[in-house]
Amino acid sequence: MSKKGKLSIGAGILLFLALVTWVVYSIPDPPKPVEPDNSPRIMSYGENNISAEKDGKKQWELHADKISMNVDTQDAEMENIEGKFYEDDGRTVTLVAKHGIYNQSTKDISIDGDVKATNTDGAILTSQKLTWIAAKEILVAEEDVCVRKDDVMASGDRIESSDGFNRFRITGKAHIEKGAKDEGK
Repeated sequence: MSKKGKLSIGAGILLFLALVTWVVYSIPDPPKPVEPDNSPRIMSYGENNISAEKDGKKQWELHADKISMNVDTQDAEMENIEGKFYEDDGRTVTLVAKHGIYNQSTKDISIDGDVKATNTDGAILTSQKLTWIAAKEILVAEEDVCVRKDDVMASGDRIESSDGFNRFRITGKAHIEKGAKDEGK
């Protein structure tokens, strides 16, 4: 073989080795695995309502200036709430509060922040926290609780009722006063 042929073969081999080296080193790195986003997926609504029915009859309804709902759990957080709870005998409890949380799995509602509830019989309840326990169908008021009806004032650490605070049970530092003056609560 001539010198030119050997040089051509050598150049071809070098070119082939250069091409193989370029291919090996130019392969891109595999993409890094994407970290799953485990943060809750939240949808927010302005001026919206939620409600619950039992046996075709509305149990309660809440209107909020803002509702943020977890897409996965269907739990809702509410701001500036106005609502109504409906009793079987036709009476209603109307309430206002600053904040609330609805738990989809238990169907419980926890309302807090200057809660004021009034029933159609004229009873007025004020507290810092009010909870609807769906399984027992009772309203439970806690923290600075006071119920007024006519000239009777009742207060305690916890007041619960299954009939819109027409009749109720007081626990913890219970105090009932007949002939109480309305102090604008």
